[in-house]
Amino acid sequence: MQLIGMLDSPFVRRVAITFDLQDIPFEHKALSVFRNFDEFAAINPTVKAPTLVLDDGSFLIDSTLMLEYGDALTGRSLLPAAPAARARALRAIGPALAACEKTAQIVYEHNLRPAEKIHQPWLDRVQEQLLAALKLLEAEADAFDVDALDQAAVSAAVTWSFVRLMVPQIVAGDAFPRLAAWTARAEALPVFRRYPID
Repeated sequence: MQLIGMLDSPFVRRVAITFDLQDIPFEHKALSVFRNFDEFAAINPTVKAPTLVLDDGSFLIDSTLMLEYGDALTGRSLLPAAPAARARALRAIGPALAACEKTAQIVYEHNLRPAEKIHQPWLDRVQEQLLAALKLLEAEADAFDVDALDQAAVSAAVTWSFVRLMVPQIVAGDAFPRLAAWTARAEALPVFRRYPID
């Protein structure tokens, strides 16, 4: 299988780290949706990262669907089986994914839209949503454990690293201390270091 996309995408990175933890063999192909648009379009015409090219040549879109496929391949999920534990994990994953989406919207607004077309009220709203998502994630951070990495723990660390890389002017490093502390521990793990944020 090939995982297509840059590791500065938290969605690409969470799949890479999870597949590594599940011992799923894959090749990472670092293509940018911007710099390598035509090459990416030849693989997936929607040009969406991540794209997972399966062994039969078909492909999957959306990191959550890729993780479901990985679970089916291995029979081993990084989501807890017990309902209460799974609900706790999902309570963290939802805000993590929302924070990634809102961060990407802010980056695109500043980097792709002409300055005279930026709509500040909308941008303010997206920033509020980002901070709200991080506040929810901060409330879950004490449950993460380097000795029992689950999907919530992986997604939370990947999210915080992405937010701090992309919008440090909006989210200060000390704004969410438990999330920051968790991410520092996770990023020191060999599995995270194998897939460094670009």
